[in-house]
Amino acid sequence: MNAYSEDVVAVPVGTTLDRFIKRQQQASPAATGELSQLLRDIALAAKIVQREISRAGLLAVTGSFGTENQHGEAQQKLDVIAHIRFLRALRNGGEVAAVVSEEEDQVIHTGNPGGKYVVAIDPLDGSSNIDVNVSIGTIFSIYRRQSQPGTPAVEADFLQGGLRQVAAGYVLYGTSTLLVYTTGQGVNGFTYDSSLGEFFLSHPTLTTPVDGRIYSCNEGNIVDYPLAIQQFITACQQARFTARYIGALIADVHRNLLKGGIYLYPATQAAPAGKLRLLYEGFPMAFLIEQAGGSATDGQQRLLTKPISTLHQRTPLIIGSTQLVNLVT
Repeated sequence: MNAYSEDVVAVPVGTTLDRFIKRQQQASPAATGELSQLLRDIALAAKIVQREISRAGLLAVTGSFGTENQHGEAQQKLDVIAHIRFLRALRNGGEVAAVVSEEEDQVIHTGNPGGKYVVAIDPLDGSSNIDVNVSIGTIFSIYRRQSQPGTPAVEADFLQGGLRQVAAGYVLYGTSTLLVYTTGQGVNGFTYDSSLGEFFLSHPTLTTPVDGRIYSCNEGNIVDYPLAIQQFITACQQARFTARYIGALIADVHRNLLKGGIYLYPATQAAPAGKLRLLYEGFPMAFLIEQAGGSATDGQQRLLTKPISTLHQRTPLIIGSTQLVNLVT
């Protein structure tokens, strides 16, 4: 028998992201292609950022950039690189009129006033992990602009609220690079094959367990947490739950998405309004988790219904398996 049988030689490589997007577009008669192209632009930028991250140590682009962003946080070199790469891809794609980034204070106009969409993005989440080779990622949120195409996009285009997102997702740069996103019709994940330069569907129709036994939070701040959160964490410890905390929102939420668990970043005495950004961290992760069957709250209300008034508004975040989130709230 031939050692190179057809079963071995002709193993399917899988469904590419591009093919998957085209199929979804064809299934929606009202789709005109702009959102599909925008998702491809994000995927292209993710490939470039993945390349930069994978060779960061060799090119001496780790460490601090020497400046602070508008939040008073030290910018890492890769923060700036990722910001530039995503902004350039969104500008060149032509579908995005404006961008809000964690790395810039104001709305960034792309030079495409005819674009129908605006994008809010955290170009590189988990900056503190960059120099120690731990998972980091990108979070993005897409809105259909409310201002008239052909005119400059305005701040109000970004302040529509979490329920008005048309798509959201994240890219996780870790042992493998994954792009996970939703357009409001479930959640799908794609793994990057660097040898082919393509994202392939690896996690179709992702759903998160309704319950779990993992909790993720910075227990070093537990004495500053609200009493109810302290009591919940103590109950998790007494029930012998597993504590897992990476320190990058995407990595912690992704693990709990797959395995079942809860991520807590509550208000503290030092940050009574919370610390995570609502527009480009809270809203997109809440939209995606809800589409996967989970829940997200700020501790008082469903996060997607939380009013937003400023581009960089802060929020507490409790997100993950529905039963655990309900226990906290």
